[in-house]
Amino acid sequence: MTTDATLPTTSASPTAHRLWNRARGVTLALVLLLAGAVAIAVVRSDARHGELDPRSADPYGSRAVAELLADRGVSTRVVTTLDDARAAAGPDTTLLVAVPDLLTEDQQTELHSATAGSGGRTVLLAPGGTSVERLAPGVTADPAISFDSTLSPDCDLPAARRAGTADTGGIRYTTTHPQADRCYPGERLATLLRIPETAPASGEATPGDTIVLGARDIVYNKRLDEHGNASLALQLLGSRPHLVWYLPSLSDTPAPDDERGFFDLLPSGWLWGTLQLFIAAALAALWRARRLGPLVPEKLPVAIRASETTEGRARLYRKANARDRAATALRSATRTRLAPLVGVPVAQAHAPEALLPALSAHLHGDGQSLHTLLYGPPPRDDAALIALADQLDALEREVRRP
Repeated sequence: MTTDATLPTTSASPTAHRLWNRARGVTLALVLLLAGAVAIAVVRSDARHGELDPRSADPYGSRAVAELLADRGVSTRVVTTLDDARAAAGPDTTLLVAVPDLLTEDQQTELHSATAGSGGRTVLLAPGGTSVERLAPGVTADPAISFDSTLSPDCDLPAARRAGTADTGGIRYTTTHPQADRCYPGERLATLLRIPETAPASGEATPGDTIVLGARDIVYNKRLDEHGNASLALQLLGSRPHLVWYLPSLSDTPAPDDERGFFDLLPSGWLWGTLQLFIAAALAALWRARRLGPLVPEKLPVAIRASETTEGRARLYRKANARDRAATALRSATRTRLAPLVGVPVAQAHAPEALLPALSAHLHGDGQSLHTLLYGPPPRDDAALIALADQLDALEREVRRP
């Protein structure tokens, strides 16, 4: 027969070994995830460094075409702000806009106003639907891109006919300009458009125009030596003695009234994706929180003495300086035990108007002192708490005395 003296003493405090056994699976998964993210970042960091930069020799840079143009007497200058790009527009200049979609709506409108009628050439690399409509009015981008990347000229533009097949397959365009050259069609829609100025300046040997190119491949270092990419790039970018390479950057700050908020910078797909994640999280929470039936009591593997539970709770109260909670527990337990002794139902043991009159009649004492003892304010310090416990014990002994 098991007695309290033979019960084992157990500790509920987790040890370092137990904590490690619980957390090692999650820790290992986090380490693997972090290592994978670092590896992917390292691999991708070398692939796109200096993309479309004529000073970069990386595979996605454009240094090769800049050096070939320099051998033919064409100077290349890199600008990173809209003001510099607008100031460079002129009849002897080709302005290449490397990433038109990075510009804001007002910046695109201002750039078109500066280049229209300048007599120079403007080359737009793969502008999207909303960008091309502002940078080249009358041109529309088709939602479906070209299936093939290498296409044939199939037009009368001399530069395209001399270059032959090239990697222009990408965004496809349509235009309402009657004199536009439509080249390198992919499924009947052009991937290269040349739009001449409607009213060129008088006396110009070469009127101004705008080139809309659906892909950036012909200016990449790694694709320049394939097909007719080099020939097409040199002819499109080398028609003027000066080439201004416009790379929009963080320093190209828009006007204060054109600043966009954080949610304006996020594409709509991210917002829908976030909403779906919230819905999935809510469904998962409901699934995990549902009740599968009534609670089943579990038999403990060891027996714990009541005195250990009481001492442990008392230590928690003391550590938290919770004298108010300790006093409330002592008074509540005393009232619950005193009520049946003086003929008060247990349900009314905590009501002063029911318990105090019965106690006063039983003890023939002062009701006010009993109220302070059983329902009074919490003690100010530990000494007062100990005194309260002694007084409650004395009161209970006095009531139980025959």
